[in-house]
Amino acid sequence: MSMDPTASATEPEVPSSQLPELTIGSGSPAASSAVAGPAYQPTIRGKIDRFGVAMGTGRRKTSVARVRIKEGSGQFVINGRDMGEYLRIERDRESVMVPLNVVGKAGQVDISIRVQGGGTTGQAGAIILGIARALQGMNPAWHPLLAEAGLLTRDDRMVERKKYGFKKARKSFQFSKR
Repeated sequence: MSMDPTASATEPEVPSSQLPELTIGSGSPAASSAVAGPAYQPTIRGKIDRFGVAMGTGRRKTSVARVRIKEGSGQFVINGRDMGEYLRIERDRESVMVPLNVVGKAGQVDISIRVQGGGTTGQAGAIILGIARALQGMNPAWHPLLAEAGLLTRDDRMVERKKYGFKKARKSFQFSKR
């Protein structure tokens, strides 16, 4: 395969006026959607049982919340107690209501929650995720609203383990020079 310098000279030259013009960002919408592929299908983590009750599981740190939602009068029960009695901190009570306010179902559904493990903040975070997943299972059209509010993302931060030779995960014993 030798390169012949005369081979390129034999091809006819096309004047620049006849070359296609380059355009940026123009094109039909049908062509751009064909490149993007099929429409995005979100994963629905909530489920509806045979009685029409939406169920969702939420986790945060070491807390696990099992949430059941059905149409009703707005009753909110956590571990057999009223929400105001179970969640003593106002911030937690307000944050638990956020998924219901986003979809406009506050006061229109009965919610029953079993939560275990962790502390109050971890349990509140687990309840929020569980409610959001149950609402998503109840009506998949609410997925964009809940996802945009960041309610369907599991917070995966956990407590760092204690290491050998340290007091805590990173705290060391006092160093003595002498």
